[in-house]
Amino acid sequence: MRAAVMGSPIAHSLSPHLHRAAYREMGLSGWSYDAFECDEAALPGLLRELRPVRGGGPEEPGTWAGLSLTMPLKRAVLPLLDTVSEVALEVGGANTVVFAGGAAHGHNTDVHGIEQALAEAGVPAPRSATVLGGGATACSTLAALRDLGLHEATLVVRDPARAGETAGAAERLGMALAVQTFDKLDTVLGVDLVVSTLPGGAADAHADRLAGVPALFDVVYSPWPTRAAAAVEAAGGIVIGGFPMLLHQAVRQVELMTGRADVPVAAMRAAGEAEILRRASRTG
Repeated sequence: MRAAVMGSPIAHSLSPHLHRAAYREMGLSGWSYDAFECDEAALPGLLRELRPVRGGGPEEPGTWAGLSLTMPLKRAVLPLLDTVSEVALEVGGANTVVFAGGAAHGHNTDVHGIEQALAEAGVPAPRSATVLGGGATACSTLAALRDLGLHEATLVVRDPARAGETAGAAERLGMALAVQTFDKLDTVLGVDLVVSTLPGGAADAHADRLAGVPALFDVVYSPWPTRAAAAVEAAGGIVIGGFPMLLHQAVRQVELMTGRADVPVAAMRAAGEAEILRRASRTG
């Protein structure tokens, strides 16, 4: 059985290390997991090649179990799927494709990853939250907050005109969303939880202002800690990095693709942390 992660760029992905560790621990010696560079234009043709009824992959024969998708494919894949889970429809993006019964089924495991990362860090259900950034991860964050009992949140973006996808997700989720710009960031930090879905280093410019928040979930996992995370931690706040989210969304992907519940979280965590350390030592 074959599986892979696809996106662009893809060379940095930790997914192969996480999934392969799971396969080894689960005794799935016939399973493989690769990484393929794929943009939105190439996705339809590649998905046709991977259909289980065709029985082959892009380069060699084999049976495909599923795909992990990263940017920019999470939204683009939706119209190409046979079925889409309710949560993936709500957030407007699928990061997982499972091939079964001759069809392609879309799922979103990012929401699960966010919820598990917060629970693992001991963060109680927030009574209020602010989300930085308006991309696909922000939409998944809103779904996780909704599942934790929140019915409203604040979104902070550079340009409110580009927050349409996230606003649409909030509406589907039944959440009230207030949109603010970064020049007004100080006015929306009196909350229980701030989630930064900004790309690596982007939240660091706001580190001094974020320092006083009670809890910060920064989805960046490398380099870690970010300047923003270090500022919050130094001030006594709770900090959650992006790796626990990545780990737990991958755990759920393995469950979906293999149909098994005995997924070795500890082995996957160790493999991911070892690869992060290896990359840090190489660049340091």
